[in-house]
Amino acid sequence: MQPTRAVELGTGLFVFMGIVALFFLTTRVSSFDEYAGADAYELQARFDQVGTLKVRSPVSIAGVQIGRVSAIEFDPERLEAVVTMRIASRYDRIPADTDASILTSGILGGQYIGLQPGGSEDYLADGDEVLYTQSAVVLEQLISKYLFNQAGAGE
Repeated sequence: MQPTRAVELGTGLFVFMGIVALFFLTTRVSSFDEYAGADAYELQARFDQVGTLKVRSPVSIAGVQIGRVSAIEFDPERLEAVVTMRIASRYDRIPADTDASILTSGILGGQYIGLQPGGSEDYLADGDEVLYTQSAVVLEQLISKYLFNQAGAGE
């Protein structure tokens, strides 16, 4: 019976180490804590349509990730989506006239927010709102517009 007990303990230890390694890999790949600390600030932007944008989606400038989406809420007064972005504090010189667009990475990739800096000498600070936004392009809406235009042209 002794070899069986050793095999069971070895198998249990192997499974435990596998779970620990999987947890470690998950936190490293997803950058779980990257923009969560006090060394970041928040910006907000309003969009008519956010598409499939999700919390924790990247926020980037010139292809460089500078933060993540921390919240997506609906404003019942203005009937718009309010997106809160958490930006790393080392990127504190974003011009005040920057515009935010919801973009898609690749053909079938996830959506993210791309910031296009303006030329203002004033900079966005914690709690500020990005005033110039471009909503997500929803594929279903594009297809339906195309189909209705084709149907109207055939009459």
